[in-house]
Amino acid sequence: MNSHQLRAQTLAKKPPVPLPGEPEEVCAEATETLTKLVNVMNNETTLLRAGRLLEASELAAPKAELAQKYVGLARAIQHNAKTLKETAPHLLMALQKHQSALATQMAENMRVLATAKSLSEEIVGDVAAQLGQAQKPKTYGINGSTGPKAQSLQGVSINKTS
Repeated sequence: MNSHQLRAQTLAKKPPVPLPGEPEEVCAEATETLTKLVNVMNNETTLLRAGRLLEASELAAPKAELAQKYVGLARAIQHNAKTLKETAPHLLMALQKHQSALATQMAENMRVLATAKSLSEEIVGDVAAQLGQAQKPKTYGINGSTGPKAQSLQGVSINKTS
């Protein structure tokens, strides 16, 4: 038995999730939610590319809220897919187009987030390396020797596990 068959059996055993309204309304709400989610992710991506990390981080809460709402609607639609295919196949096709736009935007968003994370780690690493080096005196004493070495700064660490 493959993973799709196993998933179908698992879904069949669960009690059906009723649609929270008429099929047209639910698909329209899901499409609207998807559109908003794609727009928020696009804004976040644009802000990240511009280096405006603080503004981009402010979009995390609305993005999570929209994603959660969409997942709930998607589960209800998935559990009622057979009925929807029979009664409103055009709505499902439109929803699939919007899901494709979401997948594209998510992939782009993830690339930009990974780049921002990598650059941030590199900058912090460079700063930590500079702070960790011993400060060398820039002048010479009376006998031509350099003064005592300054102690290295301590206390900078980087956690690269996340």
